[in-house]
Amino acid sequence: MTTDNKRPLTLRDVSEATGVSEMTVSRVLRNRGDVSEKTRTKVLTAAKELGYVPNKIAGALASKRVNLVAVIIPSLSNMVFPEVLTGVNKVLENTELQPVVGVTDYQPEKEEKVLYEMLSWRPSGVIIAGLEHTEAARAMLNASGIPVVEIMDTDGKPVDAMVGISHRRAGSEMAKAIIKAGYRHIGFMGTKMPLDHRARKRFEGFTEALAKEGVEIEDRAFYSGGSALAKGREMTAEMLERSPDLDFLYYSNDMIGAGGLLYLLEQGIDVPGQIGLAGFNGVELLQGLPRKLATMDACRQEIGRKAAEIIAAQLEDPDAEIERHVTLTPTIAYGDTLKRR
Repeated sequence: MTTDNKRPLTLRDVSEATGVSEMTVSRVLRNRGDVSEKTRTKVLTAAKELGYVPNKIAGALASKRVNLVAVIIPSLSNMVFPEVLTGVNKVLENTELQPVVGVTDYQPEKEEKVLYEMLSWRPSGVIIAGLEHTEAARAMLNASGIPVVEIMDTDGKPVDAMVGISHRRAGSEMAKAIIKAGYRHIGFMGTKMPLDHRARKRFEGFTEALAKEGVEIEDRAFYSGGSALAKGREMTAEMLERSPDLDFLYYSNDMIGAGGLLYLLEQGIDVPGQIGLAGFNGVELLQGLPRKLATMDACRQEIGRKAAEIIAAQLEDPDAEIERHVTLTPTIAYGDTLKRR
């Protein structure tokens, strides 16, 4: 059988190829109704050979939903979010649901646009990074009528459900570990805070915990753009030129922290004796460094799994009792760059 390759295949094409009715083809492809195994095999084989893909949008006109879960994240270049997606996918691959990803680049207006477009396809659920959204985006989430899980952060009030860590607590716990190790002259390097709300909350928790011990950050630097080793090297060199008496450097993520570590080792500086270092995220890619960077795991895959489980459970039984506020507890990995006392 030949078809015009500019025309999408229809149920009729499969029907004509198999010699069975369109209704029977539909039943087989939807796995509904009583159909003989011989006919089922015949239809499925023909559909596969033809390359037929069901029109889920047409089928959704009755149910008003498609088996898609909108997953909206700030970045794909940041290694944090691919791991979150892995966790989401591990759960959804055992269901009829499929994740579809939208990227916002940390821009609230872009998030609003991505959310609008994705909701227009009538997905079965939304997983979206962060708790901070524009008023229009929050209104769309509230009015969607589907399960919504906000991920990565639990320092705030969700629209529906949330899964993540307390970033304020994460910053506070790292500050306590640094103080306990005996460091007192601390510099901070991180992203520009207005758009990275989670980094801002960690910074707030960090500075508040230091203040309780009578310690203030003595130097700080902020950057925009992607996290990279080169950026960490550059910022570390500039900070130590300005503030040579610093004995600890806290980075908002592991990538710039790794850059800082490489710079210090090249300069022959004793780490962690003369200067201690710590990052955030627990990026496995950096395990091959000459020294293990102190860091804190952000529970990325677990966040993805828990969020997907909430979506799947709500869709299976809307009346089921489900834990809607899930706060995970990250732990500090001291590595080789943070003294333990």
